[in-house]
Amino acid sequence: MRQPACLPLCGLLVLIASCVSEPPPSPKPAFDASNPFFAPSSLPFQAAAFDKIKDADFKPAIEEGIRENETEIQRIADDTAAPTFANTVVALEKSGQLLTRTSLVFSMLTGANTDDTLQKIEADEAAGLAALNDTLFLNSKLFARVKTVYDQREQLNLDPESKRLIEYYKQKFDLAGAGLSDAAKDTLKQWNKEEAGLTVAFEHKVLAANEAGAMVVGDTTALAGLSSSQIQSAADAAKAKKLDGKWLIPLQNTTQQPDLQYLSDRKTRQQLFDSSWMRAEKSDSNDTRKVVARIAQLRVKKAKLLGYANYAQWVLMDQMAHDPETVGHFLDRLVPAVTKKAAGEAADIQALIDQQKGGFKLQPYDWNFYSEQVRKAKYDLNEAEIKPYFVLDSVLKNGVFYAANLLYGLTFSERKDLPVYNKDVRVFNVIDADGKPLGLFYCDYFQRDNKNGGAWMSNLVAQSKLLNTQPVIYNIANFAKPLEGEPALISFSDVTTMFHEFGHGLHGLFADQQYPSLSGANTARDFVEFPSQFNEHWALDPKVFAHYAHHYKTGAPMPQTLVDKIKRSGTFNQGYDYTELLAAATLDLQWHELTNDSLVTDVDAFDADALHRTHLDLPQVPSRYRSSYFLHIWSNGYAAGYYAYSWTKMLADDAFSWFGEHGGLTRANGQRFREMILSRGNTIEYGKMFRDFRGHDPDIKPMLQGLGIQ
Repeated sequence: MRQPACLPLCGLLVLIASCVSEPPPSPKPAFDASNPFFAPSSLPFQAAAFDKIKDADFKPAIEEGIRENETEIQRIADDTAAPTFANTVVALEKSGQLLTRTSLVFSMLTGANTDDTLQKIEADEAAGLAALNDTLFLNSKLFARVKTVYDQREQLNLDPESKRLIEYYKQKFDLAGAGLSDAAKDTLKQWNKEEAGLTVAFEHKVLAANEAGAMVVGDTTALAGLSSSQIQSAADAAKAKKLDGKWLIPLQNTTQQPDLQYLSDRKTRQQLFDSSWMRAEKSDSNDTRKVVARIAQLRVKKAKLLGYANYAQWVLMDQMAHDPETVGHFLDRLVPAVTKKAAGEAADIQALIDQQKGGFKLQPYDWNFYSEQVRKAKYDLNEAEIKPYFVLDSVLKNGVFYAANLLYGLTFSERKDLPVYNKDVRVFNVIDADGKPLGLFYCDYFQRDNKNGGAWMSNLVAQSKLLNTQPVIYNIANFAKPLEGEPALISFSDVTTMFHEFGHGLHGLFADQQYPSLSGANTARDFVEFPSQFNEHWALDPKVFAHYAHHYKTGAPMPQTLVDKIKRSGTFNQGYDYTELLAAATLDLQWHELTNDSLVTDVDAFDADALHRTHLDLPQVPSRYRSSYFLHIWSNGYAAGYYAYSWTKMLADDAFSWFGEHGGLTRANGQRFREMILSRGNTIEYGKMFRDFRGHDPDIKPMLQGLGIQ
């Protein structure tokens, strides 16, 4: 029986009790002109005012941004005027600017410079942000307006980008479930809200697991093989954690750890590998497996509700590959060749172990240590011999920037007047070939405990002619920081990472779109890695390489004999590298091809079965990620999309072969690539964009040749 009079009384009693037993809650922070996100930044290019931004500014700005955007969305939906492209689609593109400028800065800091306060805000706001997405895409009145414009698109005389935009929105609404019944929408909203909270929880648990899982040793003899600077860095890391008299090696995001290449003590290698492998299972508070299982279950349920056979089918609808079958066929073409090559590499390593009378079978934690010895024997190439030629600053200015100048006419100048969030961050003006300012580039390359693992690119400000904004781009990495006063010497793998991430940066910098939703790197997962992997090729271009690879002490260029060794060793260990990559990709795909929405009770067993089914369970080659710390697919938007790294390598290698057929690194070739790929954003169907540039559909042969497996 309904008793409305009881509700105010109960509420009053609770209020009285709380007043008696606890102090009143702190007042909600006001959102006013004192908040740095209240208006667009007045700094050049609307760069973030990091000197004014405090952690406490984010929560009120995000919440006001959500409220403001909800009002804007409802105003568009309730418009009594007949729906037009301008009052519906363009209006949507102009909405949410407060939330966007706040979220872009927030995302940068939670990824690269997080703390407990930011993590709490991230967790607190996840549900509200998920609900906002539903407010937009599950709004029946708004969807009706969008569909009306979509149905009339051929009669509206729209320019190609505008036509692409209405098609983009229609697909987004369809995929989000705009056509569902009200009851189904309510269910979907609850699942979306729960998943949003779980993805944030997963990210936070992995970050905590990375930190807690760092390897601590009490005797430097266990660190034999590391250089004196590496040992000192480990001592400094331990001291920062108040572990005096100890040495600490932090974990990188991937399964394998860089120091495994150098550590000569086998027990230490095993300890470091186990710390990495078991990082998310060492304590109940950091164990992610229940979170993984629930996210996967929710995704199966959502896919079924939306009318798809599985989550992968739903995700891939707007990707270049388009469906799981195409992805599966692509991976199947690679697996036999790369695992055969990996098995051959394992045999070479085992032969070396036996020759040295090691008396043990090769294990994953042995691979990097002994493969480096095999590389030395096969190619007479020593990592320690080449590292002195790769000074980070020279690689950046005389390599990455120099290649961009030769190909695209860009120039760069460092500026010290803009505030940054950490002293390691650098900022550069980017000037176009015609002398006009193109944008800003931030880079933050050194590892920190409060930084997510890996390397990535994103925007602080996105390019849009509609909003009159130019791109502000950043690159983040996790290179080992040198000791005070010493040069930052990096590996050739790190060099490649710098070129890779700047390839993403070029995709953002060359954006030339009217609408922010289609701008720059706002493309499909299996296309967005194409410009970055393509840009890796210039790291070894003779003209570029000779310009940056100089010895940090003498300034002498790397001897040609050493350059030739690097090139000859280019296909070395590619069987291993691609087996661990494909193992991660197949884990991702099989999680998201599930059709049974029962909860997976054993995540570790699922991983093992998935790798066995796809013949990727080589005992010496672990997956690049276990499901328990696979940030890409459970938190970072790569669900059913990790295959994209391999798919886009096919695109990148085939596109680079076009350069080889047309004179290589020339200004004209660079301009053509810029005009036909880098500046197009998501304004053209991806297959057509590639065919227009290359002249045919993607060909896998250049990729196989590059891997040394054909």
